[in-house]
Amino acid sequence: MKHAPAKRKEQNKLRFNVAVLRLGHRLVRDERMSTHIGLVSRAFGARQLVLTGADDHTIDSIKKVSRRWGGDFDVKYLKNWREFVLAFGGIVVHLTMYGEKFNSGMAKIRAEVDHKACRNILVVVGAEKVPREMYEFADYNVSVGNQPHSEVAALAVFLDRLFMGEELYDHFVRAKMRIEPSSKGKKVENLVEN
Repeated sequence: MKHAPAKRKEQNKLRFNVAVLRLGHRLVRDERMSTHIGLVSRAFGARQLVLTGADDHTIDSIKKVSRRWGGDFDVKYLKNWREFVLAFGGIVVHLTMYGEKFNSGMAKIRAEVDHKACRNILVVVGAEKVPREMYEFADYNVSVGNQPHSEVAALAVFLDRLFMGEELYDHFVRAKMRIEPSSKGKKVENLVEN
């Protein structure tokens, strides 16, 4: 028997409004990676993804996931990332292999957030070589480790540490389906009446 979803309000206990900027998305080469950046952004507590570079159907794929799994996640494409970064009203964090150590960077970000009561954070992840000026625009250039790995991994670690795990089991409004945690088997709940 199918049933209508319970009237659950999306948890808004998270202290931050996070936007993720994907710099330099390239056709074909970055399609899958940029899609995963969007999926991680949405699932790990960000409220927006902004893609720059080539414009393809990556945005549509992420919007389709949001329609099915719920939430108020916004996705858009911008040509001019520089204007967006400079106009952003909050802290700009650039995730890069060449930044300061992750733990000390996170401590500084938390201190600034607490001191200024700033809730807006822009997290920047690159695709192609990141222009030097991004390092200057950023309030923090943070390295999630000092070995080569994926920008998707860096984003997931950063968001999880920022939200301290609170985002992992957030309920998303207007979801058409939901996975119920289970130690064995798959439990998928259909939230739409047929």
